[in-house]
Amino acid sequence: MQLIIGNKNYSSWSMRPWVLLKAFRIPFEERKLRFDFAPNSAFYQALAVYTPTAKVPVLVEDDGFAVWDTLAITEHVAERHPALAIWPRDAQQRSRARSLCAEMHAGFGTLRSLCPMNIEAALPEVGAKHLAENTRLRADLARIDAIWSEQLAANGGGPFLFGEFGAIDAYFAPVVMRIKTYGLPLSAASAAYAERVAAAPGVRDWIADALAEQDFLDFEEPYRTARA
Repeated sequence: MQLIIGNKNYSSWSMRPWVLLKAFRIPFEERKLRFDFAPNSAFYQALAVYTPTAKVPVLVEDDGFAVWDTLAITEHVAERHPALAIWPRDAQQRSRARSLCAEMHAGFGTLRSLCPMNIEAALPEVGAKHLAENTRLRADLARIDAIWSEQLAANGGGPFLFGEFGAIDAYFAPVVMRIKTYGLPLSAASAAYAERVAAAPGVRDWIADALAEQDFLDFEEPYRTARA
């Protein structure tokens, strides 16, 4: 099984299934494509073999069957490995976890646009400026904090949103990265959860790889220059 991803420092979508597979020790081959959004780039040509969306991530089975979109990949992996608690075992909790993943998948556009994932960067001044000026960013952050703190309280404090690390935590891992990079404030319970996610197996490995990447891409850097 092969997982096609983009740059680890920047690709929040790629991070989700990679972290999930690593956390559950599911064997896969990583194939990283350097971001290049020029027409007919090697990036687009490689993706065109597997998906019409021209986006990462893509999961490719041994027989060449491809699955794209992070939610679809997560469900595919869960179906292939029913013995693993990728989703909560309880039916209602499983539906709640899926609802929260779908909410993250479809929403929080202001956080995404103003605070793109950039693991190696430290931009707390940017985060503070945006928070002071943008009510929608404050609303996004408040909703994320509420999801985390309420779900942690509902299951007795964690350590993760539904007890043990699962798909929902892998899904929120890029949000944790954004919060760290931009110094965004959280309640005590949510801040502690963010630290646990960052230290979790899979997440920790992705962070290490992102820091080692050293591949500065101007078009992914609205707040830094190559010399910053």
